[in-house]
Amino acid sequence: DLKDSHTTIDLNKKDKELSINTKDDYSRKSSIDILETKLIKRGISILALKFSEPEPAANGRLKQKIQLVTGIDKENAKVVTKLIKESKLKVTAQIQDEQVRVTASKIDDLQEVIKLIKDANLKFPTQFINYK
Repeated sequence: DLKDSHTTIDLNKKDKELSINTKDDYSRKSSIDILETKLIKRGISILALKFSEPEPAANGRLKQKIQLVTGIDKENAKVVTKLIKESKLKVTAQIQDEQVRVTASKIDDLQEVIKLIKDANLKFPTQFINYK
C-alpha cells in the first residue's frame, strides 16, 4: 500500500536512469515490484534493470537509483559469440557497437541460434530483431 508514502519514480532519459524516492524500505520494495510488473507486461526483461544500493535522502526518506541497461557490452557480446561458435551452426556472428549481428544462409539456422541464446539463461537481457 503506497498511500501517503509520497513515492516518486523519476526517469532521466539522458542518463538512462530511474530514481525512486520513498519514505521507507517497504514502499521502496513495493514500488520496485510494481515497476517490474509493468515492464514484464510490456515485454521488457527485468534483467535490463541494474539496481544500486538504497541510500538515505532528506527527511528520513530512501532514494534508490536504477540504471537501465541498453545494448550488450563487449564482455557479454564475447560470451554470446563464443556460445554461437561452439554450437557448430553454419552462421557468422560479429560484434557491432552494442549488438551481436548473426548472419546465415538459412532462416532455420537463425532460428536455432535464437533458441540457443534463449535457452542459455544469460545474466543479461537479450532481444532479437530483423531476422530474414
